[in-house]
Amino acid sequence: QVQLVESGGGLVQPGGSLRLSCSASLGTFNHYAIAWFRQAPGKEREGISCISSNDDSTFYVDSVKGRFTISRDNAKIMVYLQMTDLKPEDTAVYYCVPLTDFRCTGAGSLAQYLDFWGQGTQVTVSS
Repeated sequence: QVQLVESGGGLVQPGGSLRLSCSASLGTFNHYAIAWFRQAPGKEREGISCISSNDDSTFYVDSVKGRFTISRDNAKIMVYLQMTDLKPEDTAVYYCVPLTDFRCTGAGSLAQYLDFWGQGTQVTVSS
């Protein structure tokens, strides 16, 4: 069974930064594109970024573009989300999930995920 573990969340003031980490027990983790999703209170879960399996392409939704950076270290079987200039509207539980393909080509990729969800990590942006 695949287990995904997200970490690195916390309470941060507006304008602050956090780095989220995602580790997985999936043996073929490195063969998959990985996405970060988030779910704010009272809202649906939304995909915000993805990275291809070989780290040659990334995608960001407009709301985080220029502020968030996704990266991966396949040797360590880790994916990261560096978040800067955080805003109160970034408050959410953040999840990582494998996509069905090795590619991350755009918004359409975020709709094609494997249904393996971890417990997520809470990010709260507040003064």
